[in-house]
Amino acid sequence: MGSRDTAPTPAESSELAPWAPLEAPARLLLQALQAGPDGARRGLGVLRMLGSRGGEPLAWGRFLEALCREEAVTEGPDCRLQLKPLLLRLPVLCQRNLMSLLMAVRPLLPENRLLPLLQIIRQDPSPDPDAWLQALGKLLERDLGVGVFTEGASPLSKRCQTQLQDLCRQLGSGGKRMKLAQSPDAEEEKEEDKDSQRPRKRRKEPEEEPASPERERAPKRFRCLEREEEGYEEKRGGHEPLETPAGGGGTSPVKNQPVGAEPTESGQSLEDVKGPAESLELPKAIQDQVPRLQKLLKTFGEGLEGLESGPPAELRLLHECSPSQMDLLCAQLQLPQLSDTGLLQLCTWLLSLSPDLSLGSAAVLARNLFLGRILSLTSSASRLLATSLTSFCAKYTHAVCRALLGPILRSPEAGPAQTELLCCLMKDEALEPDRQLLVLGQILELPWKEQTFLVLQSLLERQVEMTPEKFGVLMERLCKEGLAATTSMAYAKLMLTVMTKYQASITETQRLGLAIPLSLNTTFLRKSLQASLRHLAP
Repeated sequence: MGSRDTAPTPAESSELAPWAPLEAPARLLLQALQAGPDGARRGLGVLRMLGSRGGEPLAWGRFLEALCREEAVTEGPDCRLQLKPLLLRLPVLCQRNLMSLLMAVRPLLPENRLLPLLQIIRQDPSPDPDAWLQALGKLLERDLGVGVFTEGASPLSKRCQTQLQDLCRQLGSGGKRMKLAQSPDAEEEKEEDKDSQRPRKRRKEPEEEPASPERERAPKRFRCLEREEEGYEEKRGGHEPLETPAGGGGTSPVKNQPVGAEPTESGQSLEDVKGPAESLELPKAIQDQVPRLQKLLKTFGEGLEGLESGPPAELRLLHECSPSQMDLLCAQLQLPQLSDTGLLQLCTWLLSLSPDLSLGSAAVLARNLFLGRILSLTSSASRLLATSLTSFCAKYTHAVCRALLGPILRSPEAGPAQTELLCCLMKDEALEPDRQLLVLGQILELPWKEQTFLVLQSLLERQVEMTPEKFGVLMERLCKEGLAATTSMAYAKLMLTVMTKYQASITETQRLGLAIPLSLNTTFLRKSLQASLRHLAP
């Protein structure tokens, strides 16, 4: 029997799953999320399947809007009639898996549709709201930079923290790698107690963590989700992942930090990293190799010999550093002061490391290696710097978006030299289609100015492959920005690129939306803009 796409009658609704009235792709996704603890991974498989086939893809905007849509339901012993959004009518397991999935694909989600969903979770009127769902909602809010968060505070409720502590105690030695994200004071008190009982074993744990066979066996896409969770420690408010004791990070003692590293509106700060004092200590295996690494870096300025060789064994130990420890290591090695020649040599070795570095560690490296160097440019970047940046971005695109693209485009120090380098990065052939989409998502979250128009034009000239939903968000933003950019040549050139390269994607509604901002344009390209707009007419 084929799937039904028509809305069921009220009588049928009570017998069908809550998602029965949704479109077929949305129904298929929610059914996959019901598959027990493995539901989020199965959901990712459904998304890949929808993307690889020629059928109807999932429209994230409509899907998130449907989850927020209220419907009259009867609940409780008195069968009281009340309005309840679809999200809260889903089974609890489905809700949890859905939130985990949203965290994994957050760059693809329209923020204006995601925020109402998070508000529903935060204001759940249930007498006993699900603690895990609340925690996942808080993590997503931090990711978006929404609300005010206390530094070092755990997103988990007190009840949930107590349950996790009891579980860890029951597991005993078998659960030694399970660490609960806590406030610094609580963490320090717990660590003092542990150190008094088994000081040596406690210090070895960070060295064993990266070698976890469970992590190695996980599919690549889901390892990205784990890296996302590790990267939360660098977000505004001091994110702490739920798995590592050093997850809260630590404030780097590096002096003269670049101005461009302030927190962004999307919560992508790498500076506000707080955590227990223990996280500021390097693993002993790394600390012992610091003199050797310092010696290697000093020889980099003498030439490019050795580029063809693999990374030295000392660099392979970087996997044992948390992001906060990586920040401390960068300070000890004085990576921001490395020459452009040394930068290329080091990047060549870093990119050959296997397995890949975590998202959090890669973001810390990107900031230390590139941010200050780029913001201090007064003329075109050297070939060595441009090559290092493009190669690093090709592998660690998400880290570059977080640590570099946002801070540079927001920085008042950014000028022609910085814009030229970013445009070069957008045009580089090594930036694959899925990574172009990541970069576009980052730019859509930022406040726009003249330099942003130039960088965005360089990216869109590549004809980025977008879903209709993502393209709709882009067009909406372009229409809004056009009302204030009436004298901007960069905006006018950007619009000519969009109307030329993406002509087949522009709907009649979007064409009508462009009419007002383009009619206000006062540059000498106004006639060309009007002519291009007329060509869009059906």
